[in-house]
This record gives sequence, structure tokens and C-alpha cells, in this order.
Amino acid sequence: MRAVLKFMVLLAGILFPAALRAQGPTPVRGADERFKVDILVVVAHPDDEGAVTPYLARAIYDLRKRVAVVYGTHGGSGGNNYGREHAGALANIREMEARQACAKLGITNVWFLDGKDTASQNVLNSLSNWGHGANLEKLVELIRLTEPEVVISSLPGVFIGENHGDHQAAGVLATEAFDLAGNPAAYPSQIAGASPKRELYLENLSPWQPKKIYYFPDASDEKQFNGTGPAYSVREASRSQKKPYWHLAFEAATPHLTQFPDEIGKISKLSDAEIDKLMTDANSAWWAEPETLIYGKSIVGGAPTDDIFSAIQPGPLPVSTHAATYQDFLLAKQDAMSLDGPWGFYTFFRMAHGLNHLPIAKVPEIAVKAGMPVYVPLLVRHGTDEALKVTVNAEVPAGWKVTAGQGEFALPAESSTAMRVEVDTPALSDEELKKEQPREITVRAESGGNSIGEVKLRVLLRRNALPQ
Repeated sequence: MRAVLKFMVLLAGILFPAALRAQGPTPVRGADERFKVDILVVVAHPDDEGAVTPYLARAIYDLRKRVAVVYGTHGGSGGNNYGREHAGALANIREMEARQACAKLGITNVWFLDGKDTASQNVLNSLSNWGHGANLEKLVELIRLTEPEVVISSLPGVFIGENHGDHQAAGVLATEAFDLAGNPAAYPSQIAGASPKRELYLENLSPWQPKKIYYFPDASDEKQFNGTGPAYSVREASRSQKKPYWHLAFEAATPHLTQFPDEIGKISKLSDAEIDKLMTDANSAWWAEPETLIYGKSIVGGAPTDDIFSAIQPGPLPVSTHAATYQDFLLAKQDAMSLDGPWGFYTFFRMAHGLNHLPIAKVPEIAVKAGMPVYVPLLVRHGTDEALKVTVNAEVPAGWKVTAGQGEFALPAESSTAMRVEVDTPALSDEELKKEQPREITVRAESGGNSIGEVKLRVLLRRNALPQ
């Protein structure tokens, strides 16, 4: 009899919901809490998350923070040192590896943008090949969906190291999305609610402003970033897991067999003591000790070296806007020459996003393969928007040869003109490369007998390097 009564009550609730609603107000559902995170990591390729997994292990296991990861590409242009698969097949495998690696840290919310893996050191190549605008919109959408307190991404800047353009592109998109996600005027269809017609096109998300953004580098010399943000020991043992954070990070890296099969295989056969000795050796350790996260910006204040979560309170923040100053740069009424390309882009990028404090190389630098040409991109500003005659001279190391971009040029009437100097570098033996140090190219320009600028580029020749 009781079962029949329960069934009748349930049936009445289905057939006559108004009777149930009369007992109180109808609840309106809020955001889906399954996707809410404390940290959103934005990286370019599967395995790039490994650069920050020692800190993520600390945050997840001991601080009980929720983490999600967004990959800009599927990694289809990477190497495959484990199997024969390439291109689309490799991209599928690397996506599986990434999901497995994240799952080892308890990270289940993982997304991939539609960027194409681009082997280059030029961030502009990557942004172009990624479909910058479409993927920026998608990343803004993911920030509004996951509502992170903190964003962590690759450092947008040019430093000798891997200096991968895709890594830089991830940092660029993360920064742009950080500044846009809280603005209801940006991608408004994402935050529009239900409408009488065509509501299937509207996403009903909410604007969301993350509180802080931090970066990690892929430079050869990580000591140059000491003091630029909070530092965390990778050798310290997790309170809950009783293992060093680097050990937890290594365990999370083991699914990335397409990239590091030999290293993972060898290390996996070692005892814990042997692994500990290997990972604490400065010459073979996978992570710097301590690990520094470079401070980008904070909407809630605090010092750059404060803990990542200091001053953060849950809940949304007001809209944050950042005015670009590119026009101010161009409107300086004088003829002038400066370094363009990715270096020039970052000058404007830092201005536009309030990041002028980010570390930059003291002299612009890059590493290239010995025997390959070096391009020095230049931007000449016209003080009067009129035609301009300039003379460009380049000073290069002994044995290097200027092949283009030097001499006298008649520039058209415009506010700025892009140019470049091309330099051939010598092919060097492996023994010569072991002794090689960065060398400088100096480019000077003058107009009407007056200097309008000088730029320098430090170039390190290597046995292998990504194309410039």
C-alpha cells in the first residue's frame, strides 16, 4: 500500500507540477559547478603542462584546488619517438597521452583548441596558423565556463631556449582571454540568455574576470627569472602523498611516450633513491629548484612574489579593461627605427595588457641553426607620414655575410614601413659549436644625415634549432 501511495505522489508531481511549485519559489539553476576550477592552465602542446606539474601537484593534493587544462593544439607536428604514426594519427595519440597524464594528477577537465602545431620561433607564425581570433573566442568561452581564480600559461617573450612560437602563442591567447572574459561587451553571444526565438545560439554564460595570471618560461637560463614571482620547492614532500612534488610530476609525465620514451623508460627502472639522486642533480633535473612562476598581473593586488592565492576571495569581480597604446607609439612625431617581428609585437603586447614589468632579455636574442640565415626585422616610423629616404647599415660578426636589407631605400608615404636585414651564418663543426657563444648583429639607420635608430640582436648558433 505504501509503495502505491509513493507512486501516486510521484505521478502527481509529474502530471501536476504546479501543485508542487505552490510549496515555494521555483529554483533557477546557476552555473554548472562541475566545471568550476581554481586554476586554469593554458599551454600549447600535450606534455607542455609538465613544466608546471610540480606546482599543480602541490595545489591539487595539499591545497585541495581544482585544476583544468586547455591545450592550444593537438601536437600533430611534434616528433614521435615511440611509434611510426605522424600528423593526424600522432595528434590523436598525443591527445590521449595528455588526458592520461592529467588524470594521474586527478585533472579530468581537459580541452583542446583548434590551433595547428607550428614548428617556428616566431609567435606571429603560430598566431596566424592557429586561427588566432577563433581560438581566442573559444578560450574566452572556456574561462567563462570554468570561472578560474588563477590562469597559468607560457611566458610570452623571446629568450634563448626552445623559444617555441606555439608556447608563446599560448601565453598571448591566455593574456588576451584574461582581459576579455570579464567584459560583457566581448563575445556577447556567449553571455546572452534565453530569448523567444533562436535561443539555441545563445550560451547563457556569465562574464568572469580571473583574479591573477602567472607564466612559466622555456628559456635555457631560468635563473634570470628569480624574484619575478612566487617560488615553490619541487623537492619538498607532499604532506598528503609523502612524495616530493617532482616525483608526483614525473609520474604524471609517464604517459607522454611519443615524446620521451627513452628517458621515461630508463627512469622508470630506477629505484626511488636513484631517481631522487637524478632529479636533484642540477645537470639532469627536469625542473628547476625552486620553481618560479612569473607574475603577470593581479586584479586583487598584492606583491609579485606573494603566494598565488593570496588576496583571492571567491566570487566574480567587476569588468577589467586595458587600453592599448599602439597609436600613442606610432604618433610620436619623429623618424625612428626599432626591432620589429616578434620583438616588436611584444613591445605593443606588453603596452596593451599592462605587462611592461614582464622580464625581457637585456639584448634581444635568438638561437638558430648554424649555416642558416638570420633575419633582423625592422620597423621604420615616419614622423610626418610622408615618403622617407633611409640608409641602413649592418655590422655582423666575422665570417657572417649580409645578403639583403642593407643600403639606401626610398620608403613610401605611410606612418610606418616594415623592413628586414638578412644575414647568412657560417656552418660550424660540432667541436666549434661547443665553444660557440652568442654574437651580436647591430643594425643602424639614418635619414637626412641624422641617426634614426640602432638595434642589436644577440644570436647563438646551435647544431639544431627551430626555424626562425
